[in-house]
Amino acid sequence: MRTLACGLFLLPNLLVAQIAIADAAGAELIAADATVETLCDKLQFCEGPVWIAADRARVFSDIPASKLMRWTAKEGVVEWQASEQANGNTLDLQGRLLSCQHAARNVVRREADGEITVLVDRHDGKRFNSPNDVAVRADGSIWFTDPSYGLGKRAPEQPGNFVYRFDPATKTTTVVQRDFHQPNGLCFSPDHGRLYIADSGDKQRVGAFVVQPDGTLSDPVFWLKGGSDGMRCDERGNLYITARTGVRIYSQEGKLLVDIGLGESPTNCAFGGEDGKTLFVTARKALYRISMQVAGAAIAPKPAQARDDK
Repeated sequence: MRTLACGLFLLPNLLVAQIAIADAAGAELIAADATVETLCDKLQFCEGPVWIAADRARVFSDIPASKLMRWTAKEGVVEWQASEQANGNTLDLQGRLLSCQHAARNVVRREADGEITVLVDRHDGKRFNSPNDVAVRADGSIWFTDPSYGLGKRAPEQPGNFVYRFDPATKTTTVVQRDFHQPNGLCFSPDHGRLYIADSGDKQRVGAFVVQPDGTLSDPVFWLKGGSDGMRCDERGNLYITARTGVRIYSQEGKLLVDIGLGESPTNCAFGGEDGKTLFVTARKALYRISMQVAGAAIAPKPAQARDDK
């Protein structure tokens, strides 16, 4: 593994975040004088952070480099594994790493022995555009977005840019959302009764949808104006989106609680650390961390009673 000249050999660069508390409830989530630590700033275009608790490590993608990177407190940021321009990453119910790959136009799983299993690369016999971000529901189903960002000069085979649900048991793929220009980040609420999806194309919005018993999505519960790249929920159900100027935190009702200004455009975020209260943020060439006062939602908990969004 190659260690980058950051994290391990250099002291983290501490920056004072521009934190604006927009609602009293936001003061319970982050300290007004919280700092942002720069863990590395020598990447090409990083995305897809996910916390591997067993290794006390943050894994994320450097897309143009076709590398999965890893950060630990001991080693700093190192090159971890090769990829085919992996973007979004998450864990399945067994703790295996799932990745959306632009170059290969697929969703893959890394097995315990290091082997790569292609889970899905087609719908209706046609290649995907460039799978972007992925989330796993508590029933084991895999949900992912498929914008055209990673296509390059390759011709699209799908008739549009959709959101899909893949069932590993039956090997079937279903389109669950078509009303997006460029579907991007997505995540489930803590009870997995709601799915949030970002549209970072012309429509620039984030939608909240109830997951119906048959696996389909409801009409939007609400839309948040302004686009997002990746996103995550905390354990209380608040939504953290990566907006153009930083990370914004919204309540379950869509009310802005906190605006964390970073001075640049972040690409994704995810919780981790020993107590789950560290927010890691990828922002193109950099990896940051911010101490929060609340933990992140578990990636794939046991099913809980879904809220009534009617």
